[in-house]
Amino acid sequence: MSVEPDPGVLEGLDAWEGLSAEQQPSWPDATRLRQVREKLATLPPLVFAGEADALRAKLAAAGRGEAFLLQGGDCAEIFAEATADRIRHKIMTVLQMAVVLTYGASLPVIKMGRMAGQYAKPRSADTETRDGVTLPAFRGDIVNGYAFTPADRTPDPERLLEAYHTSASTLNLIRAFTTGGFASLLRVHEWNRGFTANPAYSRYEEIAAEIDRAIRFMAACGADFDALRAVDFYASHEGLLLDYERPLTRIDSRTGLPYDCSGHFLWIGERTRKLDGAHIDYFSRVQNPLGVKLGPTTTGDEALALMDRLNPNGEPGRLTFITRMGAGLIRDRLPALVEKVTADGRPITWVCDPMHGNGIVSSSGYKTRRFADVIDEVAGFFEVHRALGTVPGGLHIELTGDDVTEVLGGTEEIDEEGLSRRYETRVDPRLNHQQSLELAFQVVELLRRS
Repeated sequence: MSVEPDPGVLEGLDAWEGLSAEQQPSWPDATRLRQVREKLATLPPLVFAGEADALRAKLAAAGRGEAFLLQGGDCAEIFAEATADRIRHKIMTVLQMAVVLTYGASLPVIKMGRMAGQYAKPRSADTETRDGVTLPAFRGDIVNGYAFTPADRTPDPERLLEAYHTSASTLNLIRAFTTGGFASLLRVHEWNRGFTANPAYSRYEEIAAEIDRAIRFMAACGADFDALRAVDFYASHEGLLLDYERPLTRIDSRTGLPYDCSGHFLWIGERTRKLDGAHIDYFSRVQNPLGVKLGPTTTGDEALALMDRLNPNGEPGRLTFITRMGAGLIRDRLPALVEKVTADGRPITWVCDPMHGNGIVSSSGYKTRRFADVIDEVAGFFEVHRALGTVPGGLHIELTGDDVTEVLGGTEEIDEEGLSRRYETRVDPRLNHQQSLELAFQVVELLRRS
């Protein structure tokens, strides 16, 4: 039986249009933008309300220390890279990390990709100037092209439709890979054995051997590995472009309530989380589980105000705070924030983004990060929560399944000269496949020390 939506709910969904909306493109053709939005509004949902509800329950468990979130994927997805091979490699990487973390934390790991919608990026300036020529900044494939030409850099509403169709095909592959045996525990474990067989990663052999013994024990006990052939894999992205998110909002026939059906989990970035802004208003009105990025200047009062707007009733799993402090600041800035929020009493799931607070520029001009800083911020995150008796609920990582060279360090010892070998990102540097797995093994070591 369908439930009719409250007319007031529908009207409220568009209240954001009268508010300040940060980081939105200057679309040159308002008529075509309206036509594209109308088309998007008629297309099938990319995800379903029931899936978002299931994820909310799992995130609530992560907030209580009964599960752990692993959220990983590209800084900015590229339409041309939405190929079966690249999608498979990213899924493989997240699944491999999840097996290691599941064993190390002795908790179920929620698997979530920055995939099937992560096409838009906020920028520090609206324009970019090269050799005296000024053009709009690249805001991701969903808005404009990367090539520095007037035609490519002009925002094009048609790209919103391309983002939808690329997301649909990506989700189709994700569902096929994660339900058709590709994600079998036995297969993923074999991939990890290949990783630790490399002498460079011998320090992780002991943990890998323990996982191997655990799986052999399960097999000896008659574990039904057929039941472990499929996993739940959720899609997430930054809810940046409201001209994309609002048309993909659907009313759930079970409850009459709105869901943003562009992804299971949407987060609000550091640049768009103004309390009186359009993003907070719109996302306060949809039922999806939400995240908010919190940088080192965030105060406890600001965090509580965000809770008042986005989760006033304290529904478990509704709101995740994703902290991005930087390795040098997390131990100083995070404790007061966590203490203030904890004292409030409403549940929050705390997740660490160790990527965005650790950006540097190499002497050769590449935007990069140091693997050691990424690890150090994760360590600080665990240390703070351990000291306060609160729960570290997960990790939010920019990664790829490919062997790029974008982040300095790791056992492979990528140096500044090595960055040029395969520096492929268009925006932020990502951990490559090997660095991602190494991160998972090092997190297990951190968990054991705690």
